This record gives sequence, C-alpha cells and structure tokens, in this order.
Amino acid sequence: MNRHESAPGRMETDFFNKEMAERYDERNSKLSRISECLHFLTGLVLKDLPPRARVLCVGVGTGAEIFSLAQVFPEWTFVGLDPSLNMLNVCRERIKAAGLGNRCDFVHGYVHELPRQEPFDAVLSVLVAHFIRREDRLGFFQGMAAHLKNGGALVNAEISFDLDSPEFPSMLKGWEQVQALMGATPESLAGLPKQMRETLTILPPPETESLLRQAGIPAPLRYFQAMMVSAWHGRKRDEKPGRPGAR
Repeated sequence: MNRHESAPGRMETDFFNKEMAERYDERNSKLSRISECLHFLTGLVLKDLPPRARVLCVGVGTGAEIFSLAQVFPEWTFVGLDPSLNMLNVCRERIKAAGLGNRCDFVHGYVHELPRQEPFDAVLSVLVAHFIRREDRLGFFQGMAAHLKNGGALVNAEISFDLDSPEFPSMLKGWEQVQALMGATPESLAGLPKQMRETLTILPPPETESLLRQAGIPAPLRYFQAMMVSAWHGRKRDEKPGRPGAR
C-alpha cells in the first residue's frame, strides 16, 4: 500500500523498477479489505462533487483510486500523476485494458512540477505523504491545494501515528502483523521501528491536520483509520477576488 513521491525540489531515480511495478498490486492484495474500505469511504465523502468532476490523483501508483471512483462516478475524468515512470506505465496499461483510457490522462512528475491548468474539483493523495520530509510536507499539501478549485475537495491518506506516545508499542505489534501479511521477513520486521523513524516521515495526526489547515484546508476531517493508516478530507478555503492566492 505504499507509494512514492519525492520531496519538492528533489528528483530521484525511479523507486520502482519494472518488475516491482508489475507486482505491486499482487504484493498488496493481502490488504485488499483495508484498501476497499478506504476507497468506499472516499467515494462517499466525494459524492457531492459535480457530475463531471475532474480529479487529480497524486502518486497514482497503479490507479487503484481511479478504478474505484470511475466505477461509481461514470462521468468523472482523471489525471494520474506519478514520479515513477514504471508505475505510471503499469497504470496506463491497466486503465486502458479496463476501457477507461478515454477518461484518464497521465503525467510523469511531481505535484510541484505540474503545470497550472483548469483547476480540479478534487485532488487525492493516497499513501504518499509519509515519504515527504517533515520540512517539505507543508509545501506538498500547498502544491495539491494550488490545483484545486475554491471549495474543491482534498483527500489525503498516509501512515500517521505519534511514535513517541505510550500507545505506540501496542500499535507497533499490530503494524508488524500488517507487514507480515505483505511478506515481511523476520529481519525486515526487526528493522521496522528504525525504518519508521529514519526512512519514512510519520507524523502524529494533529500535526498532519495542522499542516492541512495551513495549506488552505480549514476543516480537515479524519474519516478513516486502519491501524496506522489514516485519511482526511476537507474543502479548499474560498478566496475572495483580489486576495493573495486567489485564483
């Protein structure tokens, strides 16, 4: 269930080689009941978007959000953005095979590089933000909000927990079971706490919510949690004409 989006201003070698990209869904299939619930609830919180909504998926991966939303909302169109060309190619092939190619465009790159165009009704980032460094996270959220219409919806799902809380040891035990379902070895499980602190940037939920508010989403609501995966949605603050940042 992990995606990859480099921090703003930092280009990196493709995190996924071709084989990893092609096996991505297979590896995550053990967690399908979690992802299906997340996608189901995401569809519910976005159901009030316009009938022909335009949706940007940041770190689109193999297109799971597109598949889920496209089935429920047959007139929506999508832009899939991903810094991994291998993942984007897999996504494009699967979208085309599903007969959805006429509803989707694909862009290789990062959200801060995406040219300004007609703003989107919704921007989604699912399991990407925990790859972004703490000092770059606000810019990442601001980059997504910049592509939203005033009043448009932002959805963000990430690994989120207070790693210094007294509850963390108990949560870690459950998270180890999740990782084991995905094929983690005893060696990789032993290194999990270090990875969570040094490789990923896992923030406590209140910090993520504060950053979303600073990015122009005044009332982010956490609508989903499964172990350490949490998701929020909120609407972009309406800007008055002539105010700084107004579109």
